Amino acid sequence: MAMPEHDTDTLRAFQTAQDGGPSMRLRAALAAGTTPDPRLIGELVERCAIEPEFYVRDMLTWALTRHPAPLTVPRLIAELRSERAQARSQALHTLSKIGDRRAWPAITRALLTDADEEVARAAWRTAAALVPEGGEPELAAVLATQLGCGTRETQLSLSRALAALGTVVMPLLRAATTDPDPRVRRHAIATERLLEDPDAGFEFAIEEAERVVALGGGKEE
Repeated sequence: MAMPEHDTDTLRAFQTAQDGGPSMRLRAALAAGTTPDPRLIGELVERCAIEPEFYVRDMLTWALTRHPAPLTVPRLIAELRSERAQARSQALHTLSKIGDRRAWPAITRALLTDADEEVARAAWRTAAALVPEGGEPELAAVLATQLGCGTRETQLSLSRALAALGTVVMPLLRAATTDPDPRVRRHAIATERLLEDPDAGFEFAIEEAERVVALGGGKEE
C-alpha cells in the first residue's frame, strides 16, 4: 500500500533537514513533536544515536515523547542493544521521560554497569524511575556495586539514583562505609549524608566524607 503523499512529504522534509545545520535540525525535531507522525519514530530514534548537539537531542527526545508509547517504547528498547554508546544512553534517557514501566525488564545489569559513564548514568536514572514496587532492593544491590566509580558528576548521578530508592539503600551504604577502597567509603558516606539531609548538596556531602575518611573512619559513630 502506497504511503500518502503528505506523509511522504513529512518524512522527506525531516530527512532533508538532517543535512543542514543545528538550527535546521532543531526546527525539524520541533516540528516532528508539534505534529506527531508515527512514520517518523524510526527516523527520530536513529537520529538520537548520531546527533552531536545536546539541545537537538533533547528536542528529539521531546518529539518521541509526543508519540504513542506503544509505538515508541519497543523501538527504544531495541536501541538498548546498539553497539553505539550514544544510541544506548539516549534511548535510556527517552525511556525515562516516557515513564512506561513496560521498559523495566530491558534495563539490564549490563546497562547499569556499562563501561560508558553516560550510558550507566542514564541507566541509573531510568531504573530508579521505572523500578516496580518490590524491586528496589535488587536494584539497590546492583547500584551499590558502582559506588566510588567515575567522575564527581557520575558519582552524584549514582547518589541521586540511590536516594530515589529510599531507606532500602541504607544497609548497603553502611556496609560500603567500611570498604577497603577509600573512594567507595567516601561515596557511601556522602550518599548517606544526602539521604539524611537532601538540602546539604553533594559537594558539601563529599567534602565532609573526605574529612571522615582522612581521619581513618568509615561511618561516624
